[in-house]
Amino acid sequence: MDSLVSTDWLAAHWGEEDLVVLDATKHLPDVERDPRSDFEKAHIPGARFLDLASLTDTASAVPGALPRREQLADRLGALGVGTDSRIVLYDDSAIKSAARAWFILHLFGHDRVAVLDGGWAKWHSEGRPVESGSVAPEEVVYEARPERAIVRTKKDMLANLDSGAEQVVDARDADRFTGASIDTVHDLPGGHIPGARNQFFRDLFREDGTYRPIPELREAVKKAGIEPDRPIVASCGSGMTASVVLFALHLIGRDDTALYDGSWAEWGTDADTPKELGTAS
Repeated sequence: MDSLVSTDWLAAHWGEEDLVVLDATKHLPDVERDPRSDFEKAHIPGARFLDLASLTDTASAVPGALPRREQLADRLGALGVGTDSRIVLYDDSAIKSAARAWFILHLFGHDRVAVLDGGWAKWHSEGRPVESGSVAPEEVVYEARPERAIVRTKKDMLANLDSGAEQVVDARDADRFTGASIDTVHDLPGGHIPGARNQFFRDLFREDGTYRPIPELREAVKKAGIEPDRPIVASCGSGMTASVVLFALHLIGRDDTALYDGSWAEWGTDADTPKELGTAS
């Protein structure tokens, strides 16, 4: 199974015993929609609701932090997802939240996972089957694998300012990146981590919400000034859309990557962290 699958592929493989479809929809706080309610109104047949918004480590000081290993294991087990299941993730979100779920699974070693290209919007627009109601799958034991070393902390990012070992890529829009506008989502001034490059996540998609072809993704990365032979750490507002950039990099064969999970919500709040305004230097 490829990391990005089409609606045609899912329709052809739907119902296979080891295949699990998860709705990984999550919205920004200012979006007045309830993902669970939307799921119960209509979803891909057989899909289960991941409840990505609650899959966070609430004990962490990082806003909306990635879940702990045991949290993921409990959630997936409760959804009937086995350790060796093939998982297809989809969303109905402007921030393409399935990529965040992909990163979480990748973090804990579940590599038999794909994102549905175009998500719910494409599936629904094509008139494919849907069903409604809640889903109560039979629980199983899920064994999450050890965490990969692909998450960076604020301490790591501060050290990287001196070492330059990893190039930083910011997934937010240009106005928030440059400081031309405030970050209304997190109620913070705009700006970015010094030395960061800007790759707005929405530029990685075509108008129909599907990912751009591989050559176009490579060109977008090149245009953003991302060097081909240096490791990458992605940031955004809160670790969500940075995951989209990481997924796109994965599609073009770049896996020398990591996520700064605290992102601007953590960096921008700290009066002692250096900030930079303007375009990428």
